[in-house]
This record gives sequence, C-alpha cells and structure tokens, in this order.
Amino acid sequence: MIRIGYRRKGHIVFLVTNLISMGLTLTGLTFANSNMGTISQDVNRAESRAEKRALIVTDQYIIGPEDILEVSVWRTPELSREIVVRPDGRISLPLIGEVMAVGSTTAELRDEITEKLKVYKENPTVAIIVKAIKSYFFTVQGAIGGSGSAEGKSGGGGGKIPLLSHTTLVQAIGLAGGLSSDAVRSRITIFRLGINGEPPKKLVVSYEDIILRDGENIEIKPGDTIVVPSQTQIFLP
Repeated sequence: MIRIGYRRKGHIVFLVTNLISMGLTLTGLTFANSNMGTISQDVNRAESRAEKRALIVTDQYIIGPEDILEVSVWRTPELSREIVVRPDGRISLPLIGEVMAVGSTTAELRDEITEKLKVYKENPTVAIIVKAIKSYFFTVQGAIGGSGSAEGKSGGGGGKIPLLSHTTLVQAIGLAGGLSSDAVRSRITIFRLGINGEPPKKLVVSYEDIILRDGENIEIKPGDTIVVPSQTQIFLP
C-alpha cells in the first residue's frame, strides 16, 4: 500500500512537473511572439519614416519670392502681421522697415528681425511661420496632355506646378498631364536656373531612355522649366 501510494504520488509529481514545464514553454513562446511583434512594428515604423524623408525637397526650407509669412511678435500685435515676400526678396515691417527674407531660413530671418527690434523693444520674442509656399515650383510647357494637375487643380496640362515633395522628371510630366501623342520623347529639355553665380543649365533628356534603357530620371529642382517639343516643331542645330 505504501509503495502504490508512493508511485501514485510520484506519478502525480511527474505529471505536475510536466504541466509546469509546458506552462513555462508556452509562456516563453508568448513572450517571444510579443517581442517579435514589437520588433516588426519598429521596423515598419523606421521604413515609413525613411519613405517620408525620401520625399523631402530640401533639408532646410529657404524662403523665396511670393512665399507668405506670418511674423509674430509676442505681446505686440501691432508689429505682428501676415506678409508676402516681394519679388525683390524683401519684406516690410513696422519700425525696422525693409528686411531681406529671400535666401534665409525661418530661424535666420527670426534672428535678424529680433536683433533689429531690440533697438525699440526690450527682449522681443519673434516667431516666423511659413503660411504658404509659393516659391517652390516648376513649369511644364509644350506637347503635354490635359489630364494633369497644374496649379494643383485637376484637368491641367502644363503650366506652373508646386514642388512640394521630391519629384522626378517622369513624375513631373505625369503631374502636367502626360505626353501628348505628337510629343518628341527624345528631346525633352530642362532649363535650370544658375545658382551661386553659375550660368543656367540646359539638359536634354530622352523619355524613352528613362523608361526603357535605365536612363537617369532627373530630379526636378525649384524653378526648373520643362519643355516638351512636338513633332511639328523645327529643330535647328
């Protein structure tokens, strides 16, 4: 009787031990699955951030002509206003007068305005907000269809198009409405403004090379003008 009782207890102990081991194993698997899920979410989040960063046109926004700025001076509403950057690159503000805005970041313009206001106000606190981006654009003209979104409106077909994210030549043509049936695909020309004293550039690109032969899909820059010639035009050497 003692032996049977011992064996039964031993059997029970063995059974309980197995159940505990199985419980620990399942708990370990649960933790492992939870950790894998967290890692997967972190990877997806990192990829999403990288995808969004790839759309950035410029690392720091540089103010340009026609941009609409909101200049706020804390507790001084008479000095605060919404203002458009003039074609000469300047803005006009009370007390301090003319300030060159084009070519500056919002932080640089804020610091300059703050320094000028110190003559009239002790410890001024200035904030600059870009209310509307008007200076980042490109222009498409020539043999372009009419299904694009020039000026941000559907049914476009060339014209002035906002450059609000990283855009390639193929994307730019799509935004303008695509190529028309008589477009000369091998002679698409990009006119690019010169910077830092450099002369303007003229880039001739073949659309077919980009699509069919791994040609360079050029990134569009602010101020670029894309001209798509038609077959009825005469080319001079």
